[in-house]
Amino acid sequence: MAENESALRDELFYNQKQGYDLIDVQERLKLEAYCEDYKAFLNASRTEREAVAEGIRQAEAVGFVPYVRGMDLQPGAKVYKSIRGKAIMLAVMGKKPLDRGVNIAAAHVDSPRLDLKQLPLFEKNELAYFKTHYYGGIKKYQWLTIPLELHGVVTKKDGETVEVVIGKDPEDPKFVITDLLPHLAKDQLAKSAVEFVPGENLNLLIGSIPYADEGKDRIKLAVLSLLKDRYDITEEDFLSAELEAVPSFPACDVGVDRSFIGGYGHDDRVCAYAELKAIYETEAPERTAVCILADKEEIGSVGVSGMQSAAFETFLQDLCAGQGVHLRHCLENSFCVSADVCNAYDPTFWEAHEYPNRNGARINYGVGLCKYTGARGKSGCNDASAEVVGTLRRIFADNAVVWQMAKLGKVDQGGGGTVAADMGNRNIDTIDAGVPVLSMHAPWETVATLDCYMTYKGIRAFYKDR
Repeated sequence: MAENESALRDELFYNQKQGYDLIDVQERLKLEAYCEDYKAFLNASRTEREAVAEGIRQAEAVGFVPYVRGMDLQPGAKVYKSIRGKAIMLAVMGKKPLDRGVNIAAAHVDSPRLDLKQLPLFEKNELAYFKTHYYGGIKKYQWLTIPLELHGVVTKKDGETVEVVIGKDPEDPKFVITDLLPHLAKDQLAKSAVEFVPGENLNLLIGSIPYADEGKDRIKLAVLSLLKDRYDITEEDFLSAELEAVPSFPACDVGVDRSFIGGYGHDDRVCAYAELKAIYETEAPERTAVCILADKEEIGSVGVSGMQSAAFETFLQDLCAGQGVHLRHCLENSFCVSADVCNAYDPTFWEAHEYPNRNGARINYGVGLCKYTGARGKSGCNDASAEVVGTLRRIFADNAVVWQMAKLGKVDQGGGGTVAADMGNRNIDTIDAGVPVLSMHAPWETVATLDCYMTYKGIRAFYKDR
C-alpha cells in the first residue's frame, strides 16, 4: 500500500527540483562558460546605447548584416536594425513564410539610473555639483556614497556628437553623492525611506579646485575648463546631451561557491544577453526568429525607442513586404517571450513574497515563467492564456530546460510590468520568462549563474521550435 501511495504522489503532485540536481558536469561547464561571456557583456554595457553597440559588434562578428529595405532574404539570412542607437532588432529568417508567424523574444536594455538635468552644473559654497533626475523605480537612499561613473553623449550646436565616459577606466576619477554623518543624523534617521533623501539632493560631487582668477563661480569655471579641454564642450552643450550616472561596479562572482553574479543592470541586460546569445546560435529555424532589445521599459516603454514605438512594426512590416505578406497576418500567428527578470524569493524579506515552492521564483530553480505581472487586481498586465503557458512547458520539457513558475510577490504588496502588455496589444501571444533577481533595481543586483544559463537555454530552444 505504501508503495502505491508513493507512486500516486509522484504521479499527481507537482514537485520542483533544485537545478543543480538536474544537470551533469558537462552542462555545468557550459553554464560557467556562458556566465563568463555574460559578465563581459554586462561590463561593456553600462547604458542602453552601449548595450546596443556591443550587441551590434557581436552580431556582426557572427554574420549579421544591417537590414536594407528591399534586400533579398533567404532562409538563414541574418539581419539587424538599430533603432536610433538605443534599441535594436535582429532576425534570422526561417524556412516557413512570415504569414505563419515569427518567434519573438523581447527584452529591454535600459536600467534604473540617474540622468543629468539639462543644465546640471552648479557651484555651492565652493563645491561643484551635477544635478540629476532619477530614471525608473529606485530607492533613492541606495545611491548615496557609492562610486559612480558618467556615460553618454553630447550633441553640439554644429551637429557633432561627442561620446562621454568618465569613471570606467581604472585611471579615471569617480563621482559620488554624499550623505550625512550618523553623528548629526537624528532628524534624518527619523524620516521614512521614501523621505530619507529628496530627489533634488541627488547631486554628484564633481570638483573643488578654483580657477585662477578673481571672478565668481571659480570652481564651476574650472570644471567647465577641464571639460572643454577633454571633450570640447561648453555649458550650453548640456542642453542637447544624454548623460547618465551609473554605478561603478564591475560584474563579478558572488559567494564562496561562485554561484551568483553581482553587478549593475541585470534588469534587464541579463535577459537581453540571453536573447543575443541564443539568436547568434540560431541557423535557418522553421519560423523566423526575432530578437528585440528595447529602450525605455523602466519608464513605461514610451518614446521612439520604447516597445510601444511603431519602429518595431516597421521592421517586421518591411520583412513581410519582401514576401508579400500582410503584417497583421504575421503578428496574429506569432509567439513572444517577454524576456524580463522576475523577483527571486529572499528569505530575509519573506513577508513580502509569495511562499516559496508555491508560486514564487527561487534561486537555482531555473528560468521563471510569469503568467502575469501587473499590480493588485492584475492591473496593467498581459495575463498569458493557458495555451501559451502550455506551449512553453512543452518546449522547455523537450529541451531539458530547468524552469519554474514566478509571481511578483503577494497580491496586495505592490506590482510592476514588462513589455508583455505592449506585445499582447499587437495581437501576439505573449508570456513573461526571465531570470530571478535579488535586490532588483538596486545599484548592485544579484542573480544565480544557473538561472542565467537556463534562461538562455530556454530562449534558444524557443527560437528553434515550431
